[in-house]
Amino acid sequence: MTSYTTVNPATGETLKEFDELTAEGVADVLDRSHRAFLSWRDTPVEERSRVLARVAELYAERRQELAELTTLEMGKPVRQSGYEMDICKDIFAYYADKGPSFLADEELDVAQGGRAVVRKEAIGSLIGIMPWNFPHYQVARFAAPNLMLGNTIILKHAPNCPQNALAMEQLFRDAGLPADAYINVFATNDQIADMIADPRVQGVSLTGSERAGSAVAEVAGRNLKKVVLELGGSDPFIVLDAPDLDATVKQATGARLVNGGQACNAAKRFIVLEDVYDDFVEKLSASLGAVTPGDPTNPKTFVGPLSSVSAVDTLMEQIDDAVAKGATVRAGGKRIDGAGAWVQPTVLTDVTPQMRAYTEELFGPAAVVYKVASVDEAVDLANTSPYGLSGSVWSGDADKAAEVADRLDVGMAFVNEHGTTAADLPFGGVKRSGVGRELAQYGMDEFVNKKLVRVTRR
Repeated sequence: MTSYTTVNPATGETLKEFDELTAEGVADVLDRSHRAFLSWRDTPVEERSRVLARVAELYAERRQELAELTTLEMGKPVRQSGYEMDICKDIFAYYADKGPSFLADEELDVAQGGRAVVRKEAIGSLIGIMPWNFPHYQVARFAAPNLMLGNTIILKHAPNCPQNALAMEQLFRDAGLPADAYINVFATNDQIADMIADPRVQGVSLTGSERAGSAVAEVAGRNLKKVVLELGGSDPFIVLDAPDLDATVKQATGARLVNGGQACNAAKRFIVLEDVYDDFVEKLSASLGAVTPGDPTNPKTFVGPLSSVSAVDTLMEQIDDAVAKGATVRAGGKRIDGAGAWVQPTVLTDVTPQMRAYTEELFGPAAVVYKVASVDEAVDLANTSPYGLSGSVWSGDADKAAEVADRLDVGMAFVNEHGTTAADLPFGGVKRSGVGRELAQYGMDEFVNKKLVRVTRR
């Protein structure tokens, strides 16, 4: 039985199944990808840039059909799916434009005399293991800089997004990318482990769960392969004061509910100074409680279903555990009856360290709100999380908020905004949120040979 299956999360209906890669197919993919690398790395930079620019154009041209396919397979409201295609377009256009300059030789000022430069070169075939929550954006973050470098890609997508995986592969080919420079594989975890071990593969990038990241890092480390891991997050949203509380709550609602709350860098823990805590909880609970999940194909829908029934099961186990141990449900807290993967937007308070919701990532439309008495307590609580992806600080005094943001143990800190992503902003975390960076110039500094070339005249 194949695991690569399209199941509409809004209805629970199984729509299409796809065969998994055969054992013989593994060897074939590795050979094709390596042979493509030997050619693609020597393709002029200007040609690689042209291909990426065409990918960007195709994302604009196919925006609606790709958005509808994303909504079908993982339940994202179609309007948000369209925004995902927009950022993909921006990422590929960015690297098409900036990539050549990022690849320029770096002249070193050396004391010994002579000439020394650092030259950036591709390293080989890479494996990408990508998740379902942003099925195009996550791939773009990995694929665009590495294709610009001259690396080739073997891409294993999430089993519940097979049609999106095939649509991306076709888009690359239609843009003029050599067929084997990007190969989609419906592979098993064991097959991916075998591929990582192959000497022709030089690195692996995974976006996904902490458990998956640990498993991949173990295999990669045993085989001395470079990894980039973008894992979970439990981002703090710290409210120091709120001159315009309604505006702050509106931002908080969006930061928690976008993509159904299924984003690693969504705001998940709301840490609020006691002076504004009661009003914030009341307004946030009313705001989330007023959101009714609906048909994700309707452009007016803000929250659709979760990605799967199993995702609902996990979230409800976390909520039920918190309630059983004394947490207060301020809004929602229930599964929505019927076919598909539906849950009410939820607000919890009085969450304590004995509860799963205190330390675990809540991957769905559930917010936890904490009251703190001081800025120091807010920072301490924010930094107790094992995760360190991003965080935000909110205040009418942006300078004061920036000082607090500097104290957060995260890879990305924001003031009066949350989770902003753009092609020219680096993305990544610390602690159990992963290692490495994507996007901006840093996205081209991971899977690259920074070769020293030293020339001495005699």
